[in-house]
Amino acid sequence: MKRRAFLRRIVVLPFFPAWLSSQAMASDGAQGTIRPLKKSHHAWRELLSPEAFQVLFEEHTEEPGSSELNSEYREGTYICAACYLPLFESRHKYESGTGWPSFTQPVAGHVETKPDYSLIFMRTEYHCARCGGHQGHVFKDGPLPRGERWCNNGLALQFVLQSELLPGLRG
Repeated sequence: MKRRAFLRRIVVLPFFPAWLSSQAMASDGAQGTIRPLKKSHHAWRELLSPEAFQVLFEEHTEEPGSSELNSEYREGTYICAACYLPLFESRHKYESGTGWPSFTQPVAGHVETKPDYSLIFMRTEYHCARCGGHQGHVFKDGPLPRGERWCNNGLALQFVLQSELLPGLRG
């Protein structure tokens, strides 16, 4: 076990609610197949719109209801807007009524989670496992059977129709 994963388990897990340690951390632990990029924020800034950069690398949140992806229900894949790693499949998207694209689960191993205390109470934030771009937060108020709502910023995603080829990973 890598030192970082070991430290995360003994330091962070005791503070996580029991519901979070199942899938959210399982997808985090499956990261072995994803190689994190070592790319500067300056380099990402040159590739992204200012708004997308703020969401992905300064952890801002877009206004609810502002994303075109809220009404996207065709079959396809939602990829990270920065590095193009597939993060969600359209079959896991649902209307949560929150104003942000929401999913019942991510692609296994393609997101990492961390505690977020920016609103004083603990929430669970998730990032792209490859580029570290902030995607959103996961909550335990989603539909059965998992009960998870992966609430994503639309600016942090791009949608690729199932009939189209996924772009190569950007790095």
